[in-house]
Amino acid sequence: MRLCSLLLLFGLSIVPMTAQPGGAPTAEANGHAATRAPYFINGADVSFLRDLESKGVVFKDGGQAKPGLEILRSHGYNWIRLRIMNEPSPLPNTLAYTLAEAKAAKALGFRLLLDFHYSDDWADPEHERTPKAWAKLSHDELVKAVFNFSRDTVTAFRLQGTMPDMVQVGNEVTAGMLWPDGRLPDRWEQFAELLTAGVRGVEAGKGDLPRPAIMIHIDRGGDIERTQWFYDHLIVNHVPFDVIGQSYYPWWQGSLDDLRKNLAFMATRYKKPIILAETAYDWEYGEDFAGKKREFPETPEGQREYLAAVVDVVKQTPNGLGRGVFWWEPMAEGAIAKRGIFDDEHNALPVIQVFDRP
Repeated sequence: MRLCSLLLLFGLSIVPMTAQPGGAPTAEANGHAATRAPYFINGADVSFLRDLESKGVVFKDGGQAKPGLEILRSHGYNWIRLRIMNEPSPLPNTLAYTLAEAKAAKALGFRLLLDFHYSDDWADPEHERTPKAWAKLSHDELVKAVFNFSRDTVTAFRLQGTMPDMVQVGNEVTAGMLWPDGRLPDRWEQFAELLTAGVRGVEAGKGDLPRPAIMIHIDRGGDIERTQWFYDHLIVNHVPFDVIGQSYYPWWQGSLDDLRKNLAFMATRYKKPIILAETAYDWEYGEDFAGKKREFPETPEGQREYLAAVVDVVKQTPNGLGRGVFWWEPMAEGAIAKRGIFDDEHNALPVIQVFDRP
């Protein structure tokens, strides 16, 4: 990718800026020496937010009703993550829907991580269903479809003036994507060709703008062995990428110490920026930890302590390569509402204060 884009995203101490995202003045702007701390992504996946607010849900902070994005911005959040699907139903994450949310977020100064699912439904290690429109395509035709869909999507964001700052080519692709064609562990060559087609599509869609940073995202936050297996294969198969993305849910991916050790391993072995693209914790008791040890109570304050601890662990990654954390999903509803950062009456919980600035 172009050097200027990587420096913008991950080397703000090198590239002078007149303002931080959202308009906060830098040391240079105030006439002081450049002693600013390394830029850190305080992120949230808000892919459900627009849908909820369109249905009349009103979020509140300190008893005051405000748009959800404004609440996040006022508490130090500087990036959002939005998923995009091919022809989703009943999920809302179409191109038009995602463009509208990106426009609102960019207007508030957020940077954008765009998350391609390459599916009509959830894509994760247990569900990587090929979109219905692509179901009968050959491998070569799927490669072309991934390229075209990625190119056309990124082009739409560019033409709207909301170019993503980073793009995930696939979501939690530990077991591959577009099953059965790109299913792992047996079809690494096909999977690599599909991923590379997505990267090429992002490149083709960017026009004359710097290419967004490319993230490849898996779900092995506390698992060194599986992480090495995946990224070593990725490199051997010549898949180009800039950022390692991990999911870390402690009931699935181990203790904080497991996360710490894996972050150190990744930083040492791959020497690339690392971002927790997803993390969460329940604010009231649930069944996620059934039979497993909890390091924090499942209470509003325990949820806050959890995020603060995760952020500290990521920031302690060797060589400054721990670059950010995204909460999934702050506006959660239904069965996963306990993982949100708003209570049942849509009031902000204490966890929202973790990224507050003095």
